[in-house]
Amino acid sequence: MVAILIPCFNEEQTIGSVIAGFKASLPEAHIVVCDNNSNDKTKEIALKSGVTVLSQPLQGKGYAIEHMFRVVDADFYVLVDGDLTYDPKVAESAVEKCIKDSTDMLIGVRMSADGHKTYLPLRSFGNLLFTTVLRVLFSSKMRDVLSGYRVFSRRFVKSMPVLSKGFGIETEMNIHALSLSLSIGEFETQYFERPLGSVSKLATFKDGTVILMTILRMLFEHKPLAILGTAGVVLALAGGLLFFPVMQTYFETGLVPRLPTAILSFSLMLMSFFSFFSGLILDGISRQRIEGKKLMLLNVNIR
Repeated sequence: MVAILIPCFNEEQTIGSVIAGFKASLPEAHIVVCDNNSNDKTKEIALKSGVTVLSQPLQGKGYAIEHMFRVVDADFYVLVDGDLTYDPKVAESAVEKCIKDSTDMLIGVRMSADGHKTYLPLRSFGNLLFTTVLRVLFSSKMRDVLSGYRVFSRRFVKSMPVLSKGFGIETEMNIHALSLSLSIGEFETQYFERPLGSVSKLATFKDGTVILMTILRMLFEHKPLAILGTAGVVLALAGGLLFFPVMQTYFETGLVPRLPTAILSFSLMLMSFFSFFSGLILDGISRQRIEGKKLMLLNVNIR
């Protein structure tokens, strides 16, 4: 069974058309709308459309998706925004591709539809930046890491601990898949402008900061040795550079005239030592956490 998951907040202008589009594309699918504390007619319109409607009063896209991931039971899941910017016609072929290739996460790569101004310069730059960051840090080959149109396997959905509560959720999904070496694929989809009267909930700078902080947090959780090891090397180099002239003066005169510099360099070397070994300890904890997630994947497969 395929489930269509649609998190919504104040989408009365578009939710009816989104539901109709996916009913036409995947008529056998179970469509679930999660109303995220809307103060318009989103919930009423969804109910009149004859789909399952869940409510999540805690504000944030991550809260809505987490609720649906835990409540909805299916073999494959299609996640899409309720703003009518994604093409429902490609959903059937995307699900077929996910099944055929045994993919855990299929990402919809957005292609601007003819005549539609879909990408503001700052958002386009932000998407490119975050895509590049994940490519460098996790050897990712993903082209559109912030896309809200995705297809998941059951084992992906039921094994993912959702921690992000807002628009950092897409980044968390990417890192979850990359850290567990899950199979990732892509499909291309047209991307449309929002209809008149429909307002975007994404605040470029605020949510961009949230996404960046999500990347840093997840990076620290999954690659602590890389971060703290690098910090240890930088601190050791700084300490060594400061200590070298002090040592040189000592060998020439037998005195240590710059005692504060000597103390600072010793402190930096000590911090370097603690940083490196903290990275080693946290790396061991991170590996245990990943192994625990892999066991969860096995349990989902068995069920």
